This record gives sequence, structure tokens and C-alpha cells, in this order.
Amino acid sequence: MRRPAGWLGALPLLVFYAFVFGIPLAALLAGAFTSRGEPTLANLRQSLEGGNLTAMIGSVQVSAVVALSGAVLGTFLAYAVVTSRSAALRGAVLTASGVLANFGGVPLAFFWVATLGNSGVVSGLLGLPSGSLYSFWGLVIVYLYFSVPLMVLVMAPALDGLRPQWREAAANSGATAWHYWRHVGLPVLTPALLGGVVLLFGAAFAAYATAAAMGAGTVVPLVTLKIANALTSDVLVGQENVALALSLDMIVIAGLVMAVYLPLQRRSTRWLR
Repeated sequence: MRRPAGWLGALPLLVFYAFVFGIPLAALLAGAFTSRGEPTLANLRQSLEGGNLTAMIGSVQVSAVVALSGAVLGTFLAYAVVTSRSAALRGAVLTASGVLANFGGVPLAFFWVATLGNSGVVSGLLGLPSGSLYSFWGLVIVYLYFSVPLMVLVMAPALDGLRPQWREAAANSGATAWHYWRHVGLPVLTPALLGGVVLLFGAAFAAYATAAAMGAGTVVPLVTLKIANALTSDVLVGQENVALALSLDMIVIAGLVMAVYLPLQRRSTRWLR
């Protein structure tokens, strides 16, 4: 008797994904390419013009700065934890990172507004300028609160994968610490580093609730806020299909992000076996 193909075991999961993601995607595509029931590209053109384009660029800029800054800070923190001799410190930092990497939305916005907002506790004590939190760099700092812990979770296993024998062999060959990191450490960690940068970019690019609760859209144009305004605003009437086109633009960018991240992740796993 012929044995069934292995993919049949994954059939329930494929059906689930088809309903959960396929139907919304089909509805999104239908709305993005139609207007009043007629096929059109006007929605896509409008999504890449004027304020919509500005919002897309603003989201990309914020996400890029958050990704690069979070990658640097998270990598150094992960290295300090991995090389620490304290198992308690390592466990505490990694546990906290797992919690903080998923801490976002309205609670995160409230935390920062109560701390560094116009009437925040810390801003009042330090005499910080009014509105310093509600700016490009203020939003970057807020996003770093969950981006740095996420980078720690990405880099800690990669740093654990560096073999002590590699450093010993480099030292026995007369290599300095700089030579070791330049020719051994960094090449091995590069896939994980780049994958972490891409992951942080995607997380910041898709973030909505935190920026919305902070009212960041008035000072930093973000595409997620633009989509929400187009779908729910009483002023922007008839922009629902443009919002769907903006969502399609985000899906394309997210697809490019994942297309870069997944191969890097596989390569990193192969290097660190």
C-alpha cells in the first residue's frame, strides 16, 4: 500500500492559514485595485503620493534608525550577558528581555508619557523641554524599549555559538583581539546581526498602538496611523480603498524584509552548528 505524502500532515495547518490569511489578503487586493466596483490603479498611485508617501518615508526612517540603534545596543548588552560569570544575571536579563520584547501598545505609551511627557515625573525633575518626547527621536527612544530586548534574544544564542577554541587558536597564532573579531567573530555573527536588524526594522515598521496612543502622528508621519485615519476618520471619507493600497505597500515591504531575514537566519544556523 502506498504511503501518503508527508505534506498531508500539514494539510490542516495549510487550510487554517488559507482562511486566516488568504481571505483577508484576497479582500485587500480586491479593494486596493478597485474603485466603486471598477478596476483601477488610482488607489496605488494615491498611496504613493503627497502625505501618503511622506508617511511611508517617515515610517521607513523611524524603523531604520530604531533597527540600527537597537542592533548596536542589543548586541553589546547580549555580549555582556553571555560573557558574564553570573548565571543569575544572565537568567534575569534574558527573562526580562523576553517580557520587554513583547511590551508595547497603550501600556508602553502610558509608561513613557507618565515618565517623560509634558507632565511626566522625570521630565519635571530634570527640567526637560516640553514636548521632547513627542518628536522623531522621542518615538525612536520609545520603540527602542522593546527593540533592544528583542535584539538581545536574537544575539544571545549566536554569541553562545562562538567556540572558545576559535579564540584560543587565534591567540596561539599570534592574532590580537581585533584580528579575531575582524576575521573570525564578526564574519560568523554577521548573518545573525543583519537578521536582527531586519527583524527590528519589521517590528518598528508595523507598530501602531504605541504611536497612536502617544499622538505621534501629529509630529512624525507614520503609514500605520495614516491607514487608521483613512479607515475610521469622519473627515477622510471614501479613502478606504486607498488605505487598503497603503496596506498592500506595507505587505510588499514586509515581504522584502522577510525575504532578506529568512535566508540570513538559515545561514546563521549553518555557521553556528
